[in-house]
Amino acid sequence: MKLYFSPGACSLSPHIVLNEAGYTFTTEKVNLRSHRTESGSELAAVHGKDYVPVLELDDGQRLTEGPAIVQYLADQRPQAGLIPQVGTLERYRVQEWLNFITSELHKTFHPLFHRDTTSADWQQASVDRLAHWFDWLSPQLSTQPYLTGDTFTVADAYLFTVLNWTRFVKVDLSPWPVLNAYLARVAARPAVQAALKAEGLSFEAAAA
Repeated sequence: MKLYFSPGACSLSPHIVLNEAGYTFTTEKVNLRSHRTESGSELAAVHGKDYVPVLELDDGQRLTEGPAIVQYLADQRPQAGLIPQVGTLERYRVQEWLNFITSELHKTFHPLFHRDTTSADWQQASVDRLAHWFDWLSPQLSTQPYLTGDTFTVADAYLFTVLNWTRFVKVDLSPWPVLNAYLARVAARPAVQAALKAEGLSFEAAAA
């Protein structure tokens, strides 16, 4: 099994899940500017969507889209407890979170990563939209350690990845201390630390 990733990108989420579930896997880094893999291949030749993550299975099949990949990985290792059983309401709660993160948070960061090609108005609208959702999200995490309660799930791997982008696009999370505390809590997990280290990243908790 191989994960094509770019350091700190949304591919960090399945990287965390691979570690949490105890998989044996390899990785190949992708340069998102040149769209080439570390071995020199064109990313589009790996998968026509031309973006990460791409998970290459042992039989050569390739799976894309982070939320789909993390559910697949969790389902193959149910003993890891990263996603509830199919058909339960708890399962749909995790899927609810995955859909929210991808549609309302992930895509909203796009203009902030492309400041040279997006208008100042669009960038400010994105910051305002994120603030709106951070206001809503904070109470959800004020009384429990993870999104669905006491158990870390694949949705937490994704939310950690996306919230951590605030550090790179200079969005100040200090008005939401609950979210800063959540980031630090997830970052302290050994599997998360291992993924960060493998991608050449580090995490320092924000000052209280």
